[in-house]
Amino acid sequence: MSRVIVPLPARDFDPTEVAISWRRLQRDGHQVQFATPDGQIAAADPLMLSGVGLDLWGFVPLLRRLPLLGLLLRANAAARAAYQALQDDPAFNAPLHYEALQVADHDGLLLPGGHWSRGMRAYLEDPRLHAFVAAFFDSGKPVGAICHGVVLAARAQRADGRSVLYGRRTTALTWSLERSAWWLMRLLGRVWDAGYYRTYREQRGEPAGYRSVQAEVTRALASPADFIDAPPGDFRKRSGCFRDSDVDARPAFVVIDGAYVSARWPGDAHTFAARFSQLLTRRQRR
Repeated sequence: MSRVIVPLPARDFDPTEVAISWRRLQRDGHQVQFATPDGQIAAADPLMLSGVGLDLWGFVPLLRRLPLLGLLLRANAAARAAYQALQDDPAFNAPLHYEALQVADHDGLLLPGGHWSRGMRAYLEDPRLHAFVAAFFDSGKPVGAICHGVVLAARAQRADGRSVLYGRRTTALTWSLERSAWWLMRLLGRVWDAGYYRTYREQRGEPAGYRSVQAEVTRALASPADFIDAPPGDFRKRSGCFRDSDVDARPAFVVIDGAYVSARWPGDAHTFAARFSQLLTRRQRR
């Protein structure tokens, strides 16, 4: 049985990426532990659970309880059910403190994402996590990162100042997916907070997409060609309109480089978790 550690922000993590991964790892016989900044129970992004607040009328007290677009954008039924089960998990309700994280105590590291800057920035910018992630990569043990979790990996630096992803191939939330969600909010959804899907926004003088996940991760790599996206023309994988499931991996896109596996968004979560679990099992059998 492999011991997997999943660091979480205090709030606003993506429920699909965490709960689907937890469920798959547990099903495959792995032990999952969690860690938070202060050792308190983490809270998922409430908008991704209910969909309430994602529609054009989401700021109106009475109307906001009638989600329409929000029902399409929130976590799907499988993810919501997994998150409900996760809330009863003893390990989820007794997370470690970031300060207590030691590489030797764990066999695998999984870095989930989320996008709401309200809670995610602290997670992505935490120097304790940067140091732990760097040490974990150096150990050679399996690491999985999905969506904004890849940003956390990109910011973890080795002693030479280079990212732990330097020299590796990876994917992450693409600018195409991030931009599409952003425009959807600006035109049809949460217009009073159109940056909800943008954890970081461009500063004056910066080109569009400079602060996107794809751009930041790419800047940490040895070559821009090391950032991998799904094949052009594959609408099922690239459009953001389809999500994978336990029995259908066709919409998913996952990149494996040695003991490192990465994925783009919640729509890849089932396949991402399965591939990461396979890495853990193979290492365990050596």
